[in-house]
Amino acid sequence: MLSRPPARSTLNQNKDHRMSEAPFHSAADFSADPGEMQASRDLITRIRAELAKLFVGQDALVDGLLTAIAAGGHVLVESLPGLGKTLLVKAIGKILGLKTNRIQFTPDLMPSDITGSHVFDMGERRFVFHPGPVFAQFLLADEFNRAPAKTHSALLEVMQERQVTLDGRQLPLEPPFLVMATQNPIENEGTYNLPEAQLDRFLFKLVMTYPQLAEEERIYALFLAGDSPERILERDVRTVANPAQVIALQAAAGRILVEPMLVSYIAALVQRTRGYPGLFLGASPRAGIAMLTAARAIALWRGRGYVIPDDVVEVALPALRHRVILNPEAEIEGKTADSILAEAIRSVPVPRGVVG
Repeated sequence: MLSRPPARSTLNQNKDHRMSEAPFHSAADFSADPGEMQASRDLITRIRAELAKLFVGQDALVDGLLTAIAAGGHVLVESLPGLGKTLLVKAIGKILGLKTNRIQFTPDLMPSDITGSHVFDMGERRFVFHPGPVFAQFLLADEFNRAPAKTHSALLEVMQERQVTLDGRQLPLEPPFLVMATQNPIENEGTYNLPEAQLDRFLFKLVMTYPQLAEEERIYALFLAGDSPERILERDVRTVANPAQVIALQAAAGRILVEPMLVSYIAALVQRTRGYPGLFLGASPRAGIAMLTAARAIALWRGRGYVIPDDVVEVALPALRHRVILNPEAEIEGKTADSILAEAIRSVPVPRGVVG
């Protein structure tokens, strides 16, 4: 889960790993334009205000999803049913002015059900392409792990290249193309293990938890008052952005400055996962790229033109947890990827200092 307090409190157990809020750069070194940064922060503020009309709690999930949107990356959400994943995607799509589609994954889902296919038109006497639901800007892949490997493979090109290849033709997807996939952590019957290559295409894996007692009581109070989530979404939630502004937000995040010492820190974190006790398979270089991209996005919507160690630590777990595999001994002992990764992160010294 993307959550600042746990990451900070965990690392503060060892004072050698305390984060520094001091800037790593002088103002003259910033790559992002101040006006561009302010516009990005204002956009995030407006998005949050609209989501607050609809969602109670789930701050960590919202933070993670907004970070992924700013970073231009896909998100895998592990969640039990009934926690509002579909509603969140509909709300984000409406708020950002994005074309939104949903695919309900099932064991009999075929690749053509996702990408579309050519159908013979008797009137025109020719084959006409009927695009599938993947031709959207914000796609919900619900219960992603219920489809077989052949169907997952159809999404590899879609998620990586943002295009569909059919009959030798490359059909680009309309930017910004983002995927939010979900999976149920407790059901095994009728599900398939996601291939590592597929998992590696997700910027983040986020964990959606049950609401707190006060939050759940508020949800029930809204229901008793006759305010269903669908009614609130239709009546109160406004469109405050458009696809061009989302693309501009992503471009601004790509201009946030990253100090070389932080690049070395991210490389050390990724390297530490390889051969670490309890891990059979460590993270690939794509994990480091994901951490760099996501840390820049967080710095942007916090109003900084530079990345600090806190940003890196905050994105480490969601960027790494789906890219490592536990060894059998760790699984038998009941350890989790999060607990082992937290130890690995604590074992890497955090860079400190100011570049004037």
